Amino acid sequence: MKTTRKGMREGELEKDTYDRLACSECGETLKTRNDPDEVFSVRTCPECGAEWKEIG
Repeated sequence: MKTTRKGMREGELEKDTYDRLACSECGETLKTRNDPDEVFSVRTCPECGAEWKEIG
């Protein structure tokens, strides 16, 4: 699973007009899943199911 930063650099993710992360393939805004036992959050595209981790 790639990070959101790497996804932005590779063109898989882009920011919409409100600076939210969106999937470049589908154009959908990413949803966040936050597991309290992990250091990172998982960002998921609701349309295609692609996942990226967001550290921080």
